[in-house]
Amino acid sequence: MKREDINKVMILGSGPIVIGQAAEFDFSGSQACKALREEGVYTILVNSNPATIQTDTNIADKVYLEPLHPKIVEKIIEKERPDAILPTMGGQTGLNLAMELYKRGVLDKYGVELIGSNARVIEICEDRALFDKAMKEIGEPTTKSKAVNSVEEALEFVEEIGYPVIVRPAFTLGGTGGGIAHNEEELIEIVKKGLKYSIINQVLIDESVLGWKEFEYEVMRDRKNTCIIVCNMENIDPMGIHTGESIVVAPAQTLSDEFHQKLRSAALKIIRHLGIEGGCNIQFAVNKEMTEYRVIEVNPRVSRSSALASKATGYPIARIAAKIAIGMTLDEIRNDVTKETPASFEPTLDYVVVKIPRWPFDKFRTVDKRLGTSMKSTGEVMAIGRSFEEALQKAIRSLDIGRFGLIGDGKDKEYTDEEIEDILKNPTDERIFVIAYALDRGWSVEKIAELTNIDEFFIRKIKNIVDMKKELEKLGKELKGL
Repeated sequence: MKREDINKVMILGSGPIVIGQAAEFDFSGSQACKALREEGVYTILVNSNPATIQTDTNIADKVYLEPLHPKIVEKIIEKERPDAILPTMGGQTGLNLAMELYKRGVLDKYGVELIGSNARVIEICEDRALFDKAMKEIGEPTTKSKAVNSVEEALEFVEEIGYPVIVRPAFTLGGTGGGIAHNEEELIEIVKKGLKYSIINQVLIDESVLGWKEFEYEVMRDRKNTCIIVCNMENIDPMGIHTGESIVVAPAQTLSDEFHQKLRSAALKIIRHLGIEGGCNIQFAVNKEMTEYRVIEVNPRVSRSSALASKATGYPIARIAAKIAIGMTLDEIRNDVTKETPASFEPTLDYVVVKIPRWPFDKFRTVDKRLGTSMKSTGEVMAIGRSFEEALQKAIRSLDIGRFGLIGDGKDKEYTDEEIEDILKNPTDERIFVIAYALDRGWSVEKIAELTNIDEFFIRKIKNIVDMKKELEKLGKELKGL
């Protein structure tokens, strides 16, 4: 049942749509407003972006088009006196703003509660040292890492673990300010930038798991500790490329059932230990031999991956997370899609979903096109098919870049062997096309897998498309000869 003490909720938006933080948070904020109003909760939306659906006056009971700044939001709290703030629908901006209000004592002053993810949860998930400690408490493996506050500390720690290392600033979105350091010069440059971007002046130095496989689990939990896995997803690109920059497939294609159960159990253990009420996204790195895994991070909020999982499964994550935040439980919330089953039923997929990011390199022509741990994509497309090949081809057509598929549409670029090898090793937005081009040129699946660290399963699937193109060309020639 809904909590009787929560009748007025403030929902924090994510502000302007910027690279690394796109329109998925407009969708989640709108869904949250609708879900809470269905339960008779008075909603107050604060967002600075007028070009969003959520700032339409029909979405919330009260809409404030104001800067997302603690002093401004404090004035709104003073005027509106909400019972609670829902910070999990506004991306990293929402979480950071909520934590700033908490640290300034604004929430205590006006008796406002953080719901969905409270201050303790947000701090653990965003402060890399606290996160590492929390995972050790439940025996979940993380990478060797250390939170540092200066370049000197970073250099000292890297002497112990060696290069390459991954630098990840605390309290940032889309890998902003982070990167991979292969030597001392790169480390100094990235750490300086990361410390500047982090609102608590902290970066985490991680041992490298570059080339490992990356999997994500979208998890929901209610106050009665009922948990479900909404969806698991596999990043086709290996660790070292941000998940927002990766081509992603759902459900995971190369996980054995045994290892899926391991990661599933770990995900449920993590969300229960943290005490998140609502949804969260948990990212795992798994070695190529499928013998070890590491917990990479937990997003205690609706994320870009949550939007993908919602669309892929038809399970309305933002809507249900908002209802859980005000005290409702999964068994008493109806799934709007099925109309019959409760939200405690885990969705199942008998189809394949592929997501491909959309990069703005056609507009920003001078930008470095190499992909890494910082997001450069500004959107994404999703396609559904009965096979991976079908979904991949549909997704490429949907990118609106003038391509009808991976290969054979008459728009293939020519690459030298040196260019092919360089792009396979140092990925850009063109790599998926270069893989197909290399296969068409006779490169082996094994060599491409070695250069890209992409599982051979996916390379073989792309080869199926290339082989079909060759068959159709052969058939065309035969028909012409009749």
